[in-house]
Amino acid sequence: MSIAAFFTIALLATSPEAKDIDAFVRKAMDRVAVTPGLSVAVVKGPDVVMTAGYGVADVSQGDAVDADTGFYIASATKAFTALSIAAMAERGELALDAPLETWTGKSPLPADVAASTSLNDLLSHRSGLKNEPIAFRAAYSGVHTPRLMSALLAETRRSQPSGTFRYTNTGYNLATTLIEDRFGRGWRAMVDKAVLVPAGMTHTTSRIDQARRTMRVAVGHTPGPDGRMVPSPLQKTDATMQSAGGLVSTARDMARWLEVQLNDGVVDGHRVFPPGLVASTHRSLVAQQTTFGPYVRNGYGLGWQIGRYGDEVLIHHFGNFAGSRAHVSFMPQRGLGVAVMANEDAVAGELVDLVADYVYDRFAGRADIETHYDAELAALVARRDKRLKGLAVSRAERAARPWSLRAPTRTYTGAYENPAMGRIDVVEHDGRLVVKAGALASAAEAAADPESVRVELIPLTGQIVRFEAPGKLLYDGQTYVRR
Repeated sequence: MSIAAFFTIALLATSPEAKDIDAFVRKAMDRVAVTPGLSVAVVKGPDVVMTAGYGVADVSQGDAVDADTGFYIASATKAFTALSIAAMAERGELALDAPLETWTGKSPLPADVAASTSLNDLLSHRSGLKNEPIAFRAAYSGVHTPRLMSALLAETRRSQPSGTFRYTNTGYNLATTLIEDRFGRGWRAMVDKAVLVPAGMTHTTSRIDQARRTMRVAVGHTPGPDGRMVPSPLQKTDATMQSAGGLVSTARDMARWLEVQLNDGVVDGHRVFPPGLVASTHRSLVAQQTTFGPYVRNGYGLGWQIGRYGDEVLIHHFGNFAGSRAHVSFMPQRGLGVAVMANEDAVAGELVDLVADYVYDRFAGRADIETHYDAELAALVARRDKRLKGLAVSRAERAARPWSLRAPTRTYTGAYENPAMGRIDVVEHDGRLVVKAGALASAAEAAADPESVRVELIPLTGQIVRFEAPGKLLYDGQTYVRR
């Protein structure tokens, strides 16, 4: 038995709550049956209640998940990025609530945007701005350089009134691009120095390619043609790890992150962040009125959703991407926090939320907890079956469609470019069209419209590529011209 495995078991053995949580997770994994691997961290005040791993990191390899297995946490990264920027403000390097123009200097960002937008606006999703080229390149194609991203700041537009909440990656991408322009400091270096090193999170990193060489990293999974889980065709690389969603972490490290949040910058009994800095990121900066499953959301701070679970304030952030799902949350009044990470999200992604809910209800002493969660698991299994059936039906319907391209396949091949969005390559492979955009690639299927094909550059999400003569294609509202 490894030291890590023994440590996890030792933690479980000391707490009746942890024993019950462990039993529930095992039961849930068995009943849901489509989640390859899952990890859990639970913290109460200054104490780690449990860190544990379940299942496998990769169905094709069978390596067991433990408390030191890395999982991609997707948009839960935003809280780390926001804290690193808040730390810059604490040091007096910039002001969170001042117009961007006061510290950015000469920038390609449109002058009216720089004069009317602050970092608080960007980080709380209230800026009303959009910049599709930067967001697409950072998270999906991976084709970018600091100089190119700086130039693309000029593509920033206002899509809705300032002050209105609209959740996107754009604000974080813009903020860190501007900071790198002004200070020569990339977001990775910022998060490393200002957050990960002080917190002692030695197994959390934005460098996923290196992480795969030095530690076990869970692979994102999606349903294959027969419905069984297989590694997702789209996996994160260093080039697509970005400030709005770009960290890999472990259950053991996420326990430290929860300690930092619950104890205002104190971990292992030592103050590692200035008093009030961490707490400042928990204050709502913009109102919203939405629900996400059992959670009510009424605000957003710096990298955190502000809301409630039942009658309790719940500060939280979730994340998902192409077969990975993360839940990070804490109840400040109860001093209780949970992180759950899984390597499947499309069929039963809510399992991570269900595990977290069980933790909160177990500590609250819910009387009907077993009956309630048996019913919740049954409902999740029913949704799983419905989703798998829907995928099978959709695949069969698409396979029956007639091919809608009139000319020979080679007629459509070539490199198509959009000055802002980048390049799409259409190639022929074994008689089929394949569409590529940087890190993204998908075989083309028949589409319903003439001179069009359907692709899944993002797994399980259909997109249409329409060929327009002469030598043009339309993808996601953008026109690309063949070179």
